[in-house]
Amino acid sequence: MDARLQLRVQRYGWDAAAPHYHESWEAQLRPAHDRLLDLAGAGQGQRIVETACGSGLVTMRLAAQVGPDGQVLATDLSEQMVRDLRMRLARTGMANVETARMAAESLDIPDAAFDMAICALGLMYTPDPGQAVAEMARVVRPGGTVAATVWGERRNCGWAEVFPIVDARVASDVCPLFFGTGGPGSLARLFEAAGLVGLREHRHAEVLVFGSDAEVTDAVLLGGPVALAVKRFGAEVWEEVRQEFLASVAGFRQADGSYRIPGEFVTVTGRKRAG
Repeated sequence: MDARLQLRVQRYGWDAAAPHYHESWEAQLRPAHDRLLDLAGAGQGQRIVETACGSGLVTMRLAAQVGPDGQVLATDLSEQMVRDLRMRLARTGMANVETARMAAESLDIPDAAFDMAICALGLMYTPDPGQAVAEMARVVRPGGTVAATVWGERRNCGWAEVFPIVDARVASDVCPLFFGTGGPGSLARLFEAAGLVGLREHRHAEVLVFGSDAEVTDAVLLGGPVALAVKRFGAEVWEEVRQEFLASVAGFRQADGSYRIPGEFVTVTGRKRAG
């Protein structure tokens, strides 16, 4: 797909997902976010840029880590996600976060302006993830840190059948990209190509817990990467897709009606060469 069209699909897709994303994924993604934040090692007083920040699941935790003397610039392609984050920031009174709508592959930021660049589960959606990593490397100072987490291999993601289920009705334009950065060494190679050194790669399995049929369908179908495609469905097709998706994850359904769905994540960190 043409890169401009892909960017448009992602922008409006995540605009569609925004009303459902934060509450649907906050608890489920927390273990992956914990690992990213631990490996990135943000500290008091640092200046951090976050790309593909979404609704701020990581942003506000970063803001707490850097404290009042630090700063976080949170960027995302989706205007609705940025608005959602701004509302959350206003409610909390956090004053050390700025927000801006930017594509990850083209950051309107000077070279070497930040101590760290971080991306939590966003590189899978960019038309050119290598360029997005290169941009993260460009905007950190020499010796600064770049850190990112992506979903792992498709075979280790228990909800992955959502893509062919949706694509059978309308092309979601996500499936070919989604797991491309999750293969063995794939993300690390992008970091290496961007000139980053001291690379560390950590692959980790997690269990995503959803309390009911409604919770898992709201998260995956309405608050995830196929949200734009799902918006096109009438009531009859929506019900077909919902039932087919639930059948695809039925093996993970517990006796109490909840779901424990496996997921895999890959986290890579690196440093920009000093001098």
